[in-house]
Amino acid sequence: MTVQYTVTMKRVIAIANQKGGVGKTTTAVNLAASLAATKRRVLLLDLDPQGNATMGSGIDKSQLERSSVDVLLEEVDLTSALLTVEPGGFQLLPANQDLTAAEVRLLQTPEGREIRLRNALAPIRESFDVILIDCPPALNMLTVNSLVAADSVLIPMQCEYYALEGLSALLGTVEQIRAAVNPGLEIEGILRTMFDPRNNLANEVSAQLITHFGEKVFRTIIPRNIRLAEAPSFGKPVLFHDKESRGALSYLALAGEMIRREEEEASELVTAAAEATVAPDAVSAEPEASAEPEANAATPVTTPPDSL
Repeated sequence: MTVQYTVTMKRVIAIANQKGGVGKTTTAVNLAASLAATKRRVLLLDLDPQGNATMGSGIDKSQLERSSVDVLLEEVDLTSALLTVEPGGFQLLPANQDLTAAEVRLLQTPEGREIRLRNALAPIRESFDVILIDCPPALNMLTVNSLVAADSVLIPMQCEYYALEGLSALLGTVEQIRAAVNPGLEIEGILRTMFDPRNNLANEVSAQLITHFGEKVFRTIIPRNIRLAEAPSFGKPVLFHDKESRGALSYLALAGEMIRREEEEASELVTAAAEATVAPDAVSAEPEASAEPEANAATPVTTPPDSL
């Protein structure tokens, strides 16, 4: 019997780093567009009061009728606040500076304040293949809500000295969230952004990341790229600003790498399930085979080549 498996990511991914200026919002918007380009149903949640992901998606944050603040304060359901991003092909929960008021209100809420976003997402999770959350550049109640609602955390970071300290603080927060409220929270990966290979320090920090975190470091590297920097001023993802630019190709490569990882994990699960089903039959049909050591049928996973 042939086992067929169609890979759908079905993940909520928080894009977080308490250090600003590391390409977090750039990653959120452009990864959403790149995953949508692979025909996946993508939802981007803007949880940053600056509303940069909203503006970068071509939505005027000053003209919002409903936004993430209304959802977190449970004044509207999440579906009614969603907007369609064109070009982009994904859904967006927009945000603006009013979200700061939501954080203050949440801090005054005695119970359940950290699970507001998770509760809001629960009815629609199955309607999307990937849900990305653009977190604010701080470890505050908005970030906590994002981490509690997420399955995993994607960490964009520049390869510089102070970024390593920020990474340690974020990983500590992830451990606390995992221990207290969300035991299934994982690290999706560490993404090197604004990378300049001519910079010796950047190369040294990159090597340290790989040494300490191994396969958790994405092989895809996001370079410094003028097209990436200017795309938000046009209100569109870089894929629709200059699809041939290094920035656009890099985020497409990142989307491809994430999908390949998911396919490899799914394949391993299917193989393990098939072996578990076949093994008892084989033993009962040929009892003498139990005297022979089993051959190792595991096939090493080939690491995909560098995307750049």
